[in-house]
Amino acid sequence: MTTLVHLGAVFLHVAPPNPVSQRYSRQVVAWVYPLFEQNWQLFAPNPDSVNRRVWARTAHSGPDGSTRVSPWIDLTALDRAAVAHDPFPSHTAQNLLRRAWTSYVDTHGADDRARSPRAVMMQTYLSNIAADRVAGRRAGTFEFIQLRVVTSPVAAPGTAAGRRPPAPVENRLLPWWKVTPHGK
Repeated sequence: MTTLVHLGAVFLHVAPPNPVSQRYSRQVVAWVYPLFEQNWQLFAPNPDSVNRRVWARTAHSGPDGSTRVSPWIDLTALDRAAVAHDPFPSHTAQNLLRRAWTSYVDTHGADDRARSPRAVMMQTYLSNIAADRVAGRRAGTFEFIQLRVVTSPVAAPGTAAGRRPPAPVENRLLPWWKVTPHGK
């Protein structure tokens, strides 16, 4: 039964607009995104024209009301290190954080305001990925997470190794998000 529901929902998602897909669009979107999204990137990839580095830091409220803020952790570097030393890296390890960020930007724009249920879902998805990655690398508990994304242009082919990397074109600091308590 689950397989039939899944196939029906995916069919309605990719089918041209019709009365049935329009009537159940909210339920179909809730089922399909973010795990079963359909796209053509396998056949016509659209490579990024910029490099993005995602950084995260956490905060923990102490019993006395004080707040401890951690140093920044480079989540992109953690992903790259995991892929570099794995002879068969998974697609998820390579693209989960990057795709979550792209979906977040597509649904929020430049002001970081969620204007739809999908935007709220993408914010939760991104914060959960970041919180899980940080929890796997750091001891201690935290209830809040903040992300910073530094975007810089891709260096031109043949750029000399001794030259400085391109200057960032955007240094975006997101607000603090409350997350499910993580850590020990």
